[in-house]
Parts: sequence; structure tokens; C-alpha cells
Amino acid sequence: MVRILQKCVPRHTALTTYQYDQLERFITEAKSLVVLTGAGLSTESGIPDYRSEGVGLYDRTKHRPIQHMEFMTDAKARQRYWARNFVGFPVFIEKKPNISHSVLAAMEKHNMVDWVITQNVDRLHQKAGSTKVTELHGTTNIVTCQRCNYVTDRESFQGYIQSYNSEFVAEIINVTPDADAEIDTELIRSFNTPLCPDCGSDLLKPQVVFFGANVGSEKVEFCYERVRAADRILVAGSSLHVMSGYRFILDSKKRNKEIAILNIGTTRADHVTNTKITARCGEFFELFRDNNLLES
Repeated sequence: MVRILQKCVPRHTALTTYQYDQLERFITEAKSLVVLTGAGLSTESGIPDYRSEGVGLYDRTKHRPIQHMEFMTDAKARQRYWARNFVGFPVFIEKKPNISHSVLAAMEKHNMVDWVITQNVDRLHQKAGSTKVTELHGTTNIVTCQRCNYVTDRESFQGYIQSYNSEFVAEIINVTPDADAEIDTELIRSFNTPLCPDCGSDLLKPQVVFFGANVGSEKVEFCYERVRAADRILVAGSSLHVMSGYRFILDSKKRNKEIAILNIGTTRADHVTNTKITARCGEFFELFRDNNLLES
């Protein structure tokens, strides 16, 4: 029996007409709009975030995401990571884009969004049809060997892990962000870490920027180019807690660009924004779709 936490969206207040009108004008009057999205955009798809009060990972469990250096230097950490990911990935990959992803994809088709920079690793923007997307923190959908050049897709890799663990069964206690799952720690000891089929190393890693690692400089520079080419920046579903996304907002503020934030909770950039809307992303984007006759 699998027990999965269903409630991922934190408590929130309803969007007001004034708030909606504010943000709609911000978008429709933009000459060039870049959207920076975070975990709050995907909570409505059933993917929990880290920091939301009451429902975020940090608020309901002592588990913390793996650190990059821990993964790279500790074989037991890699065993633990892949055991949890092996169990959590089938649940994670079944998640569907929600109304926010779909409307942003429709906005791209109608030339209302120039680029999406997402901090999420779930590929839901692409599943919804967006093509102008930069995955700032990478994706869970690709696995690479850190010792050689081996690359594979994560869905195929699931079967490969299974071949190492034909009798491994674990109950999900909690679904956590980024294809992770909380399982009985005692069971992890019996899990066999998959080895690279090309070089035999156990340094197989998803193409995700783990906590404590840096986003590649080429990707960062590309995002700066996209942000600097825009006249307005919309943050949707992010607290901007980590510098990897927050730096683009600071840079935009220095260049006197218009900034709007749509997020349930407070953010690190509330003091620099022109427009802050405290509401659920899906509520706004559904109204925006209907009022602007967008097909999503």
C-alpha cells in the first residue's frame, strides 16, 4: 500500500479583482516578458515544495535534500539517493502540467512570453507545450555518469535500476520534491546502487544541480541575456530563496526593469518588486486564459 501526501498547496487567500487587474496589465503591456518560475507553480500538479508552511518538505519532515559534495564523495549517500529515487520516480513522472503550465505555453504561442526560466526539474513546462524554456537547475529526466560520457534517459534507467534490485520493494511514506521519496531507512541497506554500463562506476547522477553546487556559467550567462533583453520580469511560484534565481531579479532591479511577483508566501524580493500578488498561481492563470481567449 502506498501512502502519498496529497495536499501540496499551502493555505492561501483568494485572488481579488484588483490584484488580477494589476497583474493582467503588467503582462499585456509588456513589450518583452521573461517568466521565472519555481516550485509553487508545480504544487498544483501534486509536487510538494521545500519551504511552504504546513506542506513543504522542511515543515513536515526532518529529511533534507542531498548535498552535491555528499553525493559525489559518499557511496552510502549515493545508495540512499538512488533507493529513494527508484521508489519515488514512478510517482513523480506521472505528474501532469496544471493550468499555469498550460497557460504559459499558450502565452508563448501568442507571443506574450519571450522566455521561461524555471527553477523546477520536473519538465512540466515542456509537457504543457512550452519550447522557450531554460531549466536553471537541470532535469531529473536525464542521467549521466560523472566519470565517463555515458548518458541515458531516466525512464529507461528505471528498468536498469530494477535489474540490480529485482526483489527490492519499499512503501512510500511521503513523496518529496524532485522525484525523491521518503522510505524506511532500514530497507536502503539491501538496495544495490546501479553501476555505469560503460565504465563500471557508481557515479551515476541525474542532470540536476544539487544543493551546494553551482549552475553552469554558460547557462547563467544565457539567462542574464534573456532577462536583460526583456522589459518586464514575472516571478511565478518562487520564494527566490536561493541566489541562483534571485540574482536575475537583483540585476533587473539595477536596470530599472518592471518586476512582478505572483506567489502565495513572502519572497526574498518583495522589497524590490513593482507588483506583488499574494495568491495561487493557477487561480490567476485560469482567469487570464479566459479573459484573453487563450487556448490551453
